[in-house]
Amino acid sequence: MAINDFDIELQLLIDAIYLKYHYDFRGYARSSLKRRLRTAMSRFGCETLSRLQDKVLHDASTFPALLGYLTVQVSEMFRDPNYFQALRARVVPLLRTYPSLRIWVAGCSTGEEVYSLAILLREEGLLPRTLIYATDINAQALEQAEAGVYGVDRIAGFSDNYRRAGGTASLSEYYTAAYGRAVFDKSLRENIVFSDHSLATDSVFAEVQLVSCRNVLIYFDRVLQDRAVGLFRDALVRRGFLGIGSKESLRFSSHTDAFDELVRHERIYQKRDEG
Repeated sequence: MAINDFDIELQLLIDAIYLKYHYDFRGYARSSLKRRLRTAMSRFGCETLSRLQDKVLHDASTFPALLGYLTVQVSEMFRDPNYFQALRARVVPLLRTYPSLRIWVAGCSTGEEVYSLAILLREEGLLPRTLIYATDINAQALEQAEAGVYGVDRIAGFSDNYRRAGGTASLSEYYTAAYGRAVFDKSLRENIVFSDHSLATDSVFAEVQLVSCRNVLIYFDRVLQDRAVGLFRDALVRRGFLGIGSKESLRFSSHTDAFDELVRHERIYQKRDEG
């Protein structure tokens, strides 16, 4: 099959990004990259990807802005409430057996899921002995996540999700609202470490009891999916837990034999005993 000019330019662009900025998008699903880069071309006034590549290489302000298009920043608090209900019912009772907890939220974006987990853990009495690692490759997204500030217009949706996820209080207890912004309680952030980490190039950095990486793997090709799941397997303690997105699966992963399905419909897995 002949390769068209756009595909050639796409390959050259992601190679250039890797060589200059050390961000590796070579294992991302091409169909998704194409959609996002076409939007970026319009935003930057570039008729071709070659022109966009020229801006990326020679204008230092272009790449940080482009990164917002290359990384998906679509999230909400307590997204897929049944997932959080399942965590409360099936995972939390087992997490209680540990004297201290470490949790990894991989691909945390702007932090909505991180705060959702922190609130859940506080309500279950586990937050004081928990350290949550929130990682992403987008520095601007991490900065927003660490600030914990969201538009007040989003709070109604967050609150509805929280209620359906089994929240035991009112979401308003966890934030203050003023000037069109909702600022989440800084006490939630005391147990969270925000850090840059790439599932494409970086290695395991801690041993954890739970990995939550939801709606990230769908943007990877099969090879990069396998690499990411391998990192999660290596990071998890014996019988640790992995949660992925509702449209994701370990079924075709080379690491599928390392996990048992714990809650099938909510894509929650438990690492098998090794050996």
